[in-house]
Amino acid sequence: MKVLNWFFVLIGIAGIVSVRIFEDSLFYDPFLNYFHDATKNAKFPDFEWTKLILSHLFRFILNLISSCIIIHFIFKNKSWTVQGAILITIIFAITFPIYLYCVSDRFEIGYLFSFYIRRFVIQPLILLLIIPLFYYRKQILAKA
Repeated sequence: MKVLNWFFVLIGIAGIVSVRIFEDSLFYDPFLNYFHDATKNAKFPDFEWTKLILSHLFRFILNLISSCIIIHFIFKNKSWTVQGAILITIIFAITFPIYLYCVSDRFEIGYLFSFYIRRFVIQPLILLLIIPLFYYRKQILAKA
């Protein structure tokens, strides 16, 4: 890869890291401290549904943009970038309603289950699967 491509990949990584570093000031998430306490006895916080949903959607969009930058400049294939964006969106569309159900149930479904579903909602974990998947696809296509 050329130096400019690596630069843009680093910009995408910096975007994902920045979302994580500045999560306290950028997003409304009353459950940050709840899960940081790492105890089942922590007090369930009061929250506003609309602000919570909009904040998570905003965070998802920022992570999606950064993830697409990474995918695009690693593989230089627009259709793969679109496929990556679709896969990330599908995972979010599956996990976000589950997370909202967990919140409405006050995490009675399970503390750890809710914790890990929340991770899929707020972090672009699927990117760790998409990059090896596309790399494997690239290797297969190179052999053909």
